Amino acid sequence: MPRMSPQDLETLAQRRASAQMGWFLHAAVYLLVNGALFAAHALGWRQAPWQLGPALGWGLGLALHGVSVFVLRQGARWREDLVARERERLRREQERP
Repeated sequence: MPRMSPQDLETLAQRRASAQMGWFLHAAVYLLVNGALFAAHALGWRQAPWQLGPALGWGLGLALHGVSVFVLRQGARWREDLVARERERLRREQERP
C-alpha cells in the first residue's frame, strides 16, 4: 500500500468503518428476521421446515458480504470506481455540443 496522507487515511478508515457497520446491520436484520421465521415455525405456523431455505440463501449472501468487507476490503474501492466512471461519463455528456 503506498504511503497516504493523514486525510486520505482518515477517509479510508471512515469508508472501511462504514462498510463494517453495514455488514453488522445486515447481520442484525438477518438474525431478527430468521429468528422470527424459526419462532413462527416452532409455534406451528407450518409443519415443513420451510424457514431453512430463506436462512440458507440469505446466510450465503451475508457470508459473501462479510468476505467482501472483512477479507477482500474491496467494496469501497469498487464503489469509488463506479462513481469515477459515472462522473467521467457525465463530464463527457456535458462537453458535447
